Amino acid sequence: MNSYSSLRFFSSEIACPVNSLLSRSPLRVPCFSKKGDVRVSCQLMHSHREESNESEKRLQVSVPRADFVRTLLIDNYDSYTYNIYQELSVINGVPPVVIQNDDWTWEELCHYLYEENAFDNIVISPGPGSPACPGDIGICLQLLCKCWDVPILGVCLGHQALGYVYGAQIVHAPEPIHGRLSEVEHNGCQLFRDIPSGRNYGFKVVRYHSLVIDSESLPEDLIPIAWTTSTNTLPYVGSTDSGKSNTHEAQTDQIDPFLDKVANGSSNHFDYEKTRSARVLMGIRHSTRPHYGVQFHPESVATCHGSKIFKNFRKITEDYWLRFRSSYKEKHARTDVEMKHLEMFNMVNNHPATTGPKCLKLKWRKFGHLAGQVGGAESIFCGLFGYEAESTFWLDSSSTEKGRARFSFMGGKGGSLWKQLTFRLSHQSDGNSKGGGYLSMEDSQGSAETIFLEEGFLDFLNKELQSYCYDKNDYEGLPFDFHGGYVGYIGYDLKVECGVTSNRHKSKTPDACFFFSDNLVAIDHKNDDVYILAIHEESSSISEWLDDTEEKLLSLNGSVRMSLGRQNCHPLTSSSCKAGFAAEKSREQYIEDVKKCLNYIKDGESYELCLTTQMRKPIAKLNSLGLYLHLRERNPAPYAAWLNFSKEDLYICCSSPERFLQLDRNNILEAKPIKGTIARGTTKEEDEQLKLKLQFSEKDQAENLMIVDLLRNDLGRVCDPGSVHVPHLMDVESYATVHTMVSTIRGKKRPDASAVDCVKAAFPGGSMTGAPKLRSMEILDSIENCSRGIYSGCIGFFSYNQTFDLNIVIRTIIIHEGEASIGAGGAIVALSNPEDEYEEMLLKTKAPTRAVIHFD
Repeated sequence: MNSYSSLRFFSSEIACPVNSLLSRSPLRVPCFSKKGDVRVSCQLMHSHREESNESEKRLQVSVPRADFVRTLLIDNYDSYTYNIYQELSVINGVPPVVIQNDDWTWEELCHYLYEENAFDNIVISPGPGSPACPGDIGICLQLLCKCWDVPILGVCLGHQALGYVYGAQIVHAPEPIHGRLSEVEHNGCQLFRDIPSGRNYGFKVVRYHSLVIDSESLPEDLIPIAWTTSTNTLPYVGSTDSGKSNTHEAQTDQIDPFLDKVANGSSNHFDYEKTRSARVLMGIRHSTRPHYGVQFHPESVATCHGSKIFKNFRKITEDYWLRFRSSYKEKHARTDVEMKHLEMFNMVNNHPATTGPKCLKLKWRKFGHLAGQVGGAESIFCGLFGYEAESTFWLDSSSTEKGRARFSFMGGKGGSLWKQLTFRLSHQSDGNSKGGGYLSMEDSQGSAETIFLEEGFLDFLNKELQSYCYDKNDYEGLPFDFHGGYVGYIGYDLKVECGVTSNRHKSKTPDACFFFSDNLVAIDHKNDDVYILAIHEESSSISEWLDDTEEKLLSLNGSVRMSLGRQNCHPLTSSSCKAGFAAEKSREQYIEDVKKCLNYIKDGESYELCLTTQMRKPIAKLNSLGLYLHLRERNPAPYAAWLNFSKEDLYICCSSPERFLQLDRNNILEAKPIKGTIARGTTKEEDEQLKLKLQFSEKDQAENLMIVDLLRNDLGRVCDPGSVHVPHLMDVESYATVHTMVSTIRGKKRPDASAVDCVKAAFPGGSMTGAPKLRSMEILDSIENCSRGIYSGCIGFFSYNQTFDLNIVIRTIIIHEGEASIGAGGAIVALSNPEDEYEEMLLKTKAPTRAVIHFD
């Protein structure tokens, strides 16, 4: 195996030894210096004299051609790293190689940097925590100390690490700033070439940080190059943007002094003392080394001129090697084929099916303009499936106005391919789970078996979907992407199959439940058309279900079916329904939890924490379908759903307004996170005022922007470089009881990524976790006192041709083993008010709790 092949598989197949510097703990204690404390000296510092002999050897190695630059991107377990990855992939001409900060030992890193000459520069990502904590920063401090002859750019935490490694103090910022904008001025150095500077000139940047480098503690080796123009921040929506096209003259020479000093033995000197003020330090560089840091996030969707900063860093890299390596213009020793191995390092591992291919055929029939004639979706469902509601599903676009949703899908226990999958994670005696669990499978004849899945449910689902072969011509002419396949939910605790190390709590409900639906009905709400579809294996044929369903469908009488459906959907007993819900935590406890979240945010452990809780009440015998029909009437939603897993005594009544993730037949991924909620007004005038209040709220904009950048990152892991974009940012949508702030993120899926790979890259939805996602989920697990279960997970379909559409499970009633539960919560950010957060949490439970209490 050549060196590039070994590089490709390194992080996933080789267990790297981890020394004390790289040790990590499940939940980290913040470590930083408070202003006035004794400064902590970095023990990794060493003299230039010790490096002089090694440096002569380093500067002799060849470098790549000028048409691409190879970056090593160090991920500090952040949720914005792949936004940097996407930027650099386009700007550098080749994707960077991404490793986490504890993947490689120092010896291994040196091997690739200096023996293999695999990289031209290094970018150190943002991340939670502090550079003073070894578990937060990993190998990055060694890099900054010892790789003095390699261009390095540190972003946020990486910027703080550059300061810390040379002796600067890391202190609390005057105010935690997350998802908010500031104007920046700079000294015109090469990193900011052709970027305007100063107030009202259009250089607005997004900040995500609670800690900063104390500018008064900067050593002489580090030079400030950027700072905020004032202590005020700016909202994204509603701010004046007069300077985006303004070209502001640079304030100093465009050649960095460190180049002259290294080449000529002298240094230019600038008067930076007047920059050491109350304004926050936003950028530094080393006086002699090609090392830079920026406190803000150039990769954020709302940062102006962010791409230009990365372009300038590429130019810095090229200029640096041109100055010191005469071989730069020569043909690079690596071939294009070998470069492909670098690209492959970042690709998602495909998991080929372990079973033989199943060749599926699809048959379908269309009935134009029929839905309205037979009473609509509710009449069709009650007429075809409602009376024997056992093992049925309804993915229900009950809110279709303004094009939010178009199609509904419904079905019941089907033909020979139908089966139900029920998965439960295996939990160890100490309450932690690291994946793996038991899968129960039952077919339409009642035959059942249970197997243990060592690699977990999502790996199994991936292999199942990849085992199907099909003819695309079978569904040509269908306007929707679900043609049969898996319908069900993924519970929040399956986060352990998506990067989280463990679950602290165990779910009472199964961690995933799905039907394989081989017969279904689809409704096109836009055109009022009805479709019936059936899939079968190539060796068999099917027409009986299609014939029977067509006959039933055409004989439906809307008014009769609606009446009968209503009559059948009343509760059998209603005595228990009048009692209210009991909260898992009291008002005082919830407010105290919000304060805990604010402390974590203040200490830099998270930018945003989506805190949740549960409401519960006992339920006597209840017609859960009737409850769902009552809920959809009171609170229609574009991503609503009804799922009946009667074998598990589990019924799900979902009125979700939020899409988690969709993959269509054109391989376009779309996420539509919601962050920012306010109640509807009682009058038209009040309602409009509240809508505007939400739209121009800096707090809600910050919440939304943080999750947009997180979803861009998640999509960036599995999408083509340069394809991730945000067509709609911070739109306000109105529903029955609330206004919400919604954004849309899209990207083109990479050919090597499967449908399940895409879900694993983004699950759980960032709007339910906060950012950075992994650290935030660890913190939330320590604060919340029970499993979220199905709440915060996703409901939807995986079609046999690997398209999917999944919602976020919110505004949902879970009925399981005689109890109704409703989850709710909200995003805690630095601007949060604990009392207001409690009221917002209650607001989100309003529609589902009232549906249960008033259902009679």
